Amino acid sequence: MAVKLRLTRKGTKKKPFYRIVAADIECPRDGRFLEALGTYDPMQDPAVITLKEDRVNYWLGEGAIPSTTVKSILKKQGVTGTSAGESA
Repeated sequence: MAVKLRLTRKGTKKKPFYRIVAADIECPRDGRFLEALGTYDPMQDPAVITLKEDRVNYWLGEGAIPSTTVKSILKKQGVTGTSAGESA
């Protein structure tokens, strides 16, 4: 099973709010996911991002592929993705 770190949209029309999740690549965008890893609220100024960094590092160590947007969010937060699983 291939895992991807991506955003799922929540909120109402014209007021988006996103969850950062680890999901199977074949599941739909707002469908089933394996684990919620944080949130992203672009409507705040500046945008509010919360992350469970230890769990993000775990999934990256297991080979999860972040989407383009999640990759930029992780870069802004300084999450490198290095863990014990990657060095083996």
